[in-house]
Amino acid sequence: MDDWIISTLALLLGMLAAYLLLKYIDLKGRSESRAREMFEAWQAREMEHQVSEKAETLFRTWKMDEEKKIRQDAVKKSEAVIRGKVTEHLIPYFPDFEYNPKDARFLGTPVDFIVFDGLSEGEMNKVIFVEVKTGKTGALSPREKLVRDCIGRGKVSYEIIHNRDNN
Repeated sequence: MDDWIISTLALLLGMLAAYLLLKYIDLKGRSESRAREMFEAWQAREMEHQVSEKAETLFRTWKMDEEKKIRQDAVKKSEAVIRGKVTEHLIPYFPDFEYNPKDARFLGTPVDFIVFDGLSEGEMNKVIFVEVKTGKTGALSPREKLVRDCIGRGKVSYEIIHNRDNN
């Protein structure tokens, strides 16, 4: 009977050991699979983070470069505008200005000057509307074109407005 109990116990222990071995193998496989999944997820997040950081760095660099270019362009344009405004005021004193500077009156807008040709010498020859253009193009603005066209059609007149004080 003792042999029978010992062999039964040995068989039960063997089956328990086999069961535990199978459970161990199953758990080991699942834990390795889970560990692999976790590692792959971490690796994907890490790669995404690195790519995101790189993209952010590239974007900041691009933004700084473009901002620098935009500022430089704004300064150039501002300088050109200031140069143009100064030139507009000084153009009557340039050698190639055909009229006596004393006869020129600065308006600025919608035309730069009205020249009363000969007025300073006491003899009126003609009235000239002058638009000064500086820079690469000499294109007129839409308002400047309207003035030019109106003058071209001869739609120019002279009026006197007399304001009497009624005391």
